[in-house]
Amino acid sequence: MTGSAPTLDLHLTDRPRRASAGFGVAPAEGSRHGVAVASVERLGKRYGRRQAVDGVSFEVSEREVVGLLGPNGSGKTTILRVLTGYLRPSEGTVRIDGFDVVRDGQQARARVGYVPENAPLYGHMRVDEFLHFMGRLRGLRGPALRRGVESARARLALEPVGDAVIGRLSRGYRQRVSIAQAVLNEPKLLVLDEPTNGLDPRQVIELRGLLRTLARDSAVLVTSHILAEMERVADRVAILLDGRLLTVHHLAGPRRGASLRVRARADRADEVAAALSGLAGIDGRGGSWPAGGWRWRRPAQRRTSPPPCALPASPASRRSRRRLTWRSCSSG
Repeated sequence: MTGSAPTLDLHLTDRPRRASAGFGVAPAEGSRHGVAVASVERLGKRYGRRQAVDGVSFEVSEREVVGLLGPNGSGKTTILRVLTGYLRPSEGTVRIDGFDVVRDGQQARARVGYVPENAPLYGHMRVDEFLHFMGRLRGLRGPALRRGVESARARLALEPVGDAVIGRLSRGYRQRVSIAQAVLNEPKLLVLDEPTNGLDPRQVIELRGLLRTLARDSAVLVTSHILAEMERVADRVAILLDGRLLTVHHLAGPRRGASLRVRARADRADEVAAALSGLAGIDGRGGSWPAGGWRWRRPAQRRTSPPPCALPASPASRRSRRRLTWRSCSSG
């Protein structure tokens, strides 16, 4: 291919891409989403002499996904168990929708949906049977129970497997059933511990979209030890190490899809750009990272004559295609 070859840089995405800072996160003092649903203040938890969680503070606001990120043993699961009422804190305060998890335990727990790691379920029960059972345990009765089950089945796309035995479902469907039982009572806070463990790549992608949908109605707190996973689903990430909170950051924006670079002939660049912009999965039209999420860039054409007020300097290269540099008239 001879001459200039315009380059089109495309990002295939299902969510607008925002400018990044540093390694993909930008410092932030707190949530940008408004009212805090969960508030953790100087939380500490000890097991004998071992300090599992030490002075951790953060908030989760409505319609927000917050990720707890850290290696195994950093205190993520312990924090979740305190938030959900399974453990009492050794020090500090935890509130759910204004209710203290110690003093007002019942009211706080009634506002939380919890999905533990590895999706523990009753494998001998059928999906609908299990959801009705869990709804009754949560105090739902009559029309409220029916509405809760129907809503959860619809939101988690479980209608096709309502009569299926849970133990015979795929790992992805079992994870959906586990999440469905957690949203039966329309919780203020949805808590998920390592929800992508054991899922195949397709199921992981489906779960990411599902979490964003659930965040429209609930604050979501999710744990992981994989930064890339947090980048694709969370609005903010709290980074933990050895039970201590290192920092809380707003993420610069989930990077979904793939990046693609296309080279086109100079005389057909506009035609190629127009054709690509009409393809499904490539959002936006032209520009440099517009709100739609893709860009194309055409490098400046090589000059064939001196620009205004410029004089030719010595050749920049002795290669077969001679390239010239130009200096301003004012440089003398």
